[in-house]
Amino acid sequence: MGIYIFVSVLVLIACVLQILIVLVQNSKGGGLAANFTSAGQSMGVRKTADFLEKSTWTLAGAILILSLVATAAIPRGETGSRSRIENSIQNAVDPNAIPTLPTAIPQGTEIPSQEQAQPEE
Repeated sequence: MGIYIFVSVLVLIACVLQILIVLVQNSKGGGLAANFTSAGQSMGVRKTADFLEKSTWTLAGAILILSLVATAAIPRGETGSRSRIENSIQNAVDPNAIPTLPTAIPQGTEIPSQEQAQPEE
Protein backbone atom coordinates (compact mmCIF):
# COMPACT_ATOMS: atom_id res chain seq x y z
CA MET A 1 0.00 0.00 0.00
CA GLY A 2 2.87 2.37 0.79
CA ILE A 3 4.52 2.12 -2.63
CA TYR A 4 1.19 2.74 -4.36
CA ILE A 5 0.64 5.96 -2.42
CA PHE A 6 4.23 7.06 -3.06
CA VAL A 7 3.96 6.49 -6.80
CA SER A 8 0.54 8.19 -6.88
CA VAL A 9 2.02 11.29 -5.22
CA LEU A 10 4.85 11.29 -7.77
CA VAL A 11 2.29 11.12 -10.60
CA LEU A 12 0.40 14.07 -9.14
CA ILE A 13 3.57 16.14 -8.76
CA ALA A 14 4.60 15.34 -12.34
CA CYS A 15 1.13 16.33 -13.57
CA VAL A 16 1.23 19.68 -11.78
CA LEU A 17 4.71 20.38 -13.19
CA GLN A 18 3.50 19.40 -16.66
CA ILE A 19 0.58 21.83 -16.39
CA LEU A 20 2.87 24.65 -15.28
CA ILE A 21 5.39 24.03 -18.05
CA VAL A 22 2.71 23.89 -20.73
CA LEU A 23 1.15 27.11 -19.46
CA VAL A 24 4.53 28.86 -19.57
CA GLN A 25 5.06 27.91 -23.20
CA ASN A 26 3.66 29.85 -26.11
CA SER A 27 3.16 28.09 -29.40
CA LYS A 28 4.47 31.11 -31.35
CA GLY A 29 7.78 31.21 -29.48
CA GLY A 30 6.64 33.69 -26.82
CA GLY A 31 5.61 32.82 -23.30
CA LEU A 32 8.35 32.74 -20.71
CA ALA A 33 10.95 32.66 -23.47
CA ALA A 34 9.85 36.12 -24.66
CA ASN A 35 11.10 37.68 -21.41
CA PHE A 36 14.66 36.50 -22.00
CA THR A 37 15.49 38.58 -25.07
CA SER A 38 18.90 39.77 -23.98
CA ALA A 39 21.60 38.59 -26.40
CA GLY A 40 24.24 38.26 -23.68
CA GLN A 41 22.47 35.58 -21.66
CA SER A 42 23.76 32.06 -21.65
CA MET A 43 20.22 30.71 -21.73
CA GLY A 44 18.61 32.76 -24.45
CA VAL A 45 15.21 32.55 -26.10
CA ARG A 46 15.99 29.50 -28.20
CA LYS A 47 17.60 27.59 -25.35
CA THR A 48 14.65 28.33 -23.06
CA ALA A 49 12.19 27.08 -25.66
CA ASP A 50 14.31 23.94 -26.16
CA PHE A 51 14.45 23.36 -22.41
CA LEU A 52 10.69 23.76 -22.04
CA GLU A 53 10.01 21.40 -24.93
CA LYS A 54 12.41 18.77 -23.61
CA SER A 55 11.00 19.04 -20.11
CA THR A 56 7.46 18.66 -21.50
CA TRP A 57 8.37 15.44 -23.28
CA THR A 58 10.36 14.17 -20.30
CA LEU A 59 7.50 14.76 -17.88
CA ALA A 60 5.03 13.15 -20.29
CA GLY A 61 7.21 10.04 -20.41
CA ALA A 62 7.63 10.07 -16.63
CA ILE A 63 3.86 10.27 -16.13
CA LEU A 64 3.40 7.33 -18.50
CA ILE A 65 5.99 5.18 -16.73
CA LEU A 66 4.78 6.16 -13.26
CA SER A 67 1.21 5.32 -14.24
CA LEU A 68 2.30 1.84 -15.33
CA VAL A 69 4.23 1.38 -12.08
CA ALA A 70 1.21 2.56 -10.08
CA THR A 71 -1.00 0.06 -11.90
CA ALA A 72 1.41 -2.75 -11.03
CA ALA A 73 1.58 -1.59 -7.39
CA ILE A 74 -2.19 -1.48 -6.77
CA PRO A 75 -2.89 -3.30 -3.50
CA ARG A 76 -4.83 -6.45 -4.28
CA GLY A 77 -5.98 -7.27 -0.76
CA GLU A 78 -6.36 -10.76 0.64
CA THR A 79 -6.95 -13.66 -1.68
CA GLY A 80 -9.88 -14.84 0.45
CA SER A 81 -11.89 -11.65 0.16
CA ARG A 82 -14.17 -11.21 -2.81
CA SER A 83 -15.90 -8.22 -4.24
CA ARG A 84 -19.60 -7.56 -3.82
CA ILE A 85 -20.23 -8.51 -7.44
CA GLU A 86 -18.52 -11.87 -7.00
CA ASN A 87 -20.50 -12.48 -3.80
CA SER A 88 -23.80 -11.70 -5.49
CA ILE A 89 -22.93 -14.01 -8.40
CA GLN A 90 -22.08 -16.84 -6.02
CA ASN A 91 -25.26 -16.28 -3.96
CA ALA A 92 -27.59 -15.87 -6.93
CA VAL A 93 -30.64 -18.11 -7.04
CA ASP A 94 -30.81 -20.47 -9.98
CA PRO A 95 -33.89 -19.52 -12.02
CA ASN A 96 -34.56 -23.20 -12.75
CA ALA A 97 -34.70 -23.99 -9.02
CA ILE A 98 -37.58 -21.60 -8.37
CA PRO A 99 -40.78 -23.58 -7.92
CA THR A 100 -43.35 -23.00 -10.60
CA LEU A 101 -46.86 -22.45 -9.40
CA PRO A 102 -49.68 -23.83 -11.53
CA THR A 103 -51.52 -21.13 -13.40
CA ALA A 104 -53.96 -23.38 -15.21
CA ILE A 105 -56.34 -25.99 -13.89
CA PRO A 106 -55.16 -29.49 -14.64
CA GLN A 107 -57.31 -31.42 -17.08
CA GLY A 108 -59.64 -34.06 -15.80
CA THR A 109 -60.67 -32.22 -12.64
CA GLU A 110 -64.05 -30.61 -12.27
CA ILE A 111 -64.63 -27.20 -10.81
CA PRO A 112 -67.41 -27.21 -8.22
CA SER A 113 -70.21 -24.94 -9.24
CA GLN A 114 -71.56 -22.20 -7.04
CA GLU A 115 -74.62 -24.24 -6.09
CA GLN A 116 -72.61 -27.24 -4.97
CA ALA A 117 -70.11 -25.16 -3.07
CA GLN A 118 -72.75 -23.49 -0.85
CA PRO A 119 -73.89 -25.49 2.15
CA GLU A 120 -77.56 -26.34 2.39
CA GLU A 121 -79.65 -24.66 5.03
